[in-house]
Formats: sequence, C-alpha cells, structure tokens
Amino acid sequence: MSNPEVAAGTARAPALRFLGAAGTVTGSRFLLENQDDRLLVDAGLYQGRRELRRRNWEPFPVPPDLLGSVALTHAHLDHTGYLPRLVREGFAGEVVCTPETAALAAIVLRDSAHLQEEDARYANEAGWSVHHPALPLYTNADVEQALTQIRAVPFGRRRPLGASTGLTLYPAGHILGSSIAVVDAGDFRVVFSGDLGRPHHPLLPPPAPLPAASVLVIESTYGDRRHGPLDPDRLASAIRRTAARGGTVLMPAFAVDRTEVVLLELLRLREDERIPHLPIYVDSPMALAALDVYRAALRRTPGAFRPEGAALLDLDRLDIRQVRDAAGSERLNRPGSPCIIISASGMGTGGRVVHHLAHQLPDSRNCVVLTGYQAQGTRGRHLLEGARTVKMYGRYVPVRAEIVNATDFSVHADADELLAWVAAAEQPPGAVYVVHGENGASAALARRITDELGLVAVVPRLGEQVRIG
Repeated sequence: MSNPEVAAGTARAPALRFLGAAGTVTGSRFLLENQDDRLLVDAGLYQGRRELRRRNWEPFPVPPDLLGSVALTHAHLDHTGYLPRLVREGFAGEVVCTPETAALAAIVLRDSAHLQEEDARYANEAGWSVHHPALPLYTNADVEQALTQIRAVPFGRRRPLGASTGLTLYPAGHILGSSIAVVDAGDFRVVFSGDLGRPHHPLLPPPAPLPAASVLVIESTYGDRRHGPLDPDRLASAIRRTAARGGTVLMPAFAVDRTEVVLLELLRLREDERIPHLPIYVDSPMALAALDVYRAALRRTPGAFRPEGAALLDLDRLDIRQVRDAAGSERLNRPGSPCIIISASGMGTGGRVVHHLAHQLPDSRNCVVLTGYQAQGTRGRHLLEGARTVKMYGRYVPVRAEIVNATDFSVHADADELLAWVAAAEQPPGAVYVVHGENGASAALARRITDELGLVAVVPRLGEQVRIG
C-alpha cells in the first residue's frame, strides 16, 4: 500500500481540481492529475436551478480526449449523468466502477438519454424552448458507446490507472454498488467519499471505515443537519388521510434504491395493518429495472445486504401494479379511486412524475409525499418550501394537494454521521475538502471538522486547484 504521508524529494505532487459539486449538491466531477495520469472521479449531471443546468452545456475545462480514465462512485445521475457527454466530446478511456454500479448506470443513463431526447422533441413541438431547435445534451447512441467503456471491478481489488496511479473501491452503503474511491497517486493517497450511506440503511451494511489518506474529499448533502428520530406514523397517517378523502398518494422517488426502500416500508405498514389495502403503482420503467437488479444481487450475494433486505424478495405480497407503457402512465393521471403511485424522478425534475404532478397538485384530496433530498431550484424543493404554484411544461400549476416531507427515507449520512466517520479514521487525513452540498451545508460541516476534530477542512471553489501534499 502506498504511503499516504508526504515524501520529500519525490516527483511533482499530484493536483486536484474541483470541476463540479462545489457550492452545490449536484454535478460531481473531480479531476486528479498525477504525472501523466488524468483521472476524473465521477462525471455527474448538474440538476436543479437553470443556471446550474446550463453548466452541463459548457465546454469541459479539460479536453475530454486528454482524460485517461473515469471512476464512478455510484450510479445516481448527479454522479454519472455527464459521462455520455464526455464520450460525445471525445473521451475514449476506461470507466471504472463496481459491477452493481455498472448494471444500474446502464439503466440510469439509457433513461436519461431517452428523457432528454423526448424533452427536446416535446419542446420543439410545443414551441416553449428558448433554443431553436431544442437539442438533447446527448443521445442514446452516446450512452451505448459509454457503456462499452465500463470496466467493472469488485470491492477491494486494486485497479491500475496509469503508470503511477491506482484505484480501489470500498462499500459506501448509500445505494447498491456505491463506493468510497481510494486513489493511490505515487506517494500520496486521496479518498473520495462519494455519497456516504447511513449506519442503519434499511438494505445495505454501513460504509467501510475511512483509511489513512493524504487528502479526503467528502460529501456534505446533509452537512448542516441531523436526521430526526424515525416517525413510523408520518407516512402511514398521510396515506390514511388521503384515502379517507378519496385522493391519490403520489410519491416522487429516486428510481434507484429509494423505490426499493419505499416499497419495503409500504410492505411493513400493510402487514402491520396500519394503512389500507390500496393499489400500489410503480410507474417507472427505470425503477422496475433497478428493482430487478437489486433482487438479482440479493439472490446472488445475500451477504451484501442486511438481513432485513431479504424482504425485497417478498414484495409480491404487496400486489404491485407495474406500469411500463406510456398509455398506462397517462391513465394514472386520473386514477378515479384512491391509490398510491411511486414514480421518478425523486425531485420532480423530469420523467413521468412531472405529468402526475401537473394533474394531481391542483386537487386538494391528493397528497404528495417527498421521499428524499430536494435540491435548490427543483420542483420538489419548491413544494417543500410551500410554493402555491409550480411551473411545468411552460405553464404554472396551482398547488392545492397536501405536501408531506418523509425524511425517514434518506440514505445520506447526516452531519453527525459524517463527522463520526471522519473521526474514526485509522489516521487523520492531512486535509479535508468538503463538496457536494449547498453552501451552508458544506460550510457547516467544514467548521465542525475543524473545530471538533482539529483538521484542516476547506470548502473549495468551483474550478479551484490544490496540490496533494
């Protein structure tokens, strides 16, 4: 194992550039340059506010054909969704991730390309785009090419990425296949937390311990807050209220992992007879495909899950209605009787859930349950903050439905859990860079790491470059 300490008299120290997720919670992109090796850790899509989404269209700061490799910490779009654009612009190197991330990324990226092509087509037909013609950021052909460049590596196996750089992935406990990326660059070591899971994820074991490192790059999604105590009745009571008034419960949920966690909770509530036996629709081909990946992994390697995760194989008891075609999804816009609809995306930024929101928000009988983090500028965040109208497809829709924030479903470590993970390191890192969080969250976590652990902790600026060592 490479010595993480700074060694005098060695070759030029590696440099780290923050090309995304600096001052915001999406668009993770971190470039590590070590001699002639260039490794991009994560290639995430910006989501949320328009000014952030515009960054996806800006030229990448480094010519993509000069990148040697890309490492993906996990399959969520804000960590993988820019990869096809890199490929479109000339990146031809290998993409390294775990086998489970490879399987889920294929689902996520194909869906992303489809949505972007469809949104561009719809914008051109409806005439509401400011661009003429509206174009997708990338196409399905770009995705298929990117997928051919993926090299799957299991946890714990070192992957050489050039003459003096190596990558090892360890479990992060966030979603299936999510990883902590440990990069040995000559005499230095840089650890990227990726999105760190909680010690008590409903399905997955906790994150691996933090190894000795010259530098730690840590996420801060919940860097300024603690998850509250579990409220087992928050979701159940919302479902009971909505059913009693003849409405629909709409649950925007991330297709990967969040849908699985939500379904397990609905199974538990139904078997405890705490919610009525309503039809449960999963209206997301991507979520259904991801569920298949989870169940296959559970059958193949049950030890990669918590014992409670075995209930994923018992979901047939819920009588889930799988909605795969567009016509079936359209019928759910006006279901006619009380039901539960789970649909992506989790922040209401795209996908089928946008159509459901447009039809169901105006009806006070309905209820929208927000099941995860809502980034600034997203429809989910607007609803969380009490918006009376939200804009969809060029028009404003009134918000009369009940809005419920079900924070119990978060699988991101909170501030205390992030701090405890750093504190338990086998050797304190020489410097900590706090990323992947809104400004307040990142600053709050950096202060706590400095004040409580006595470490150098900094919130980097977008585009900033630092030396390792």
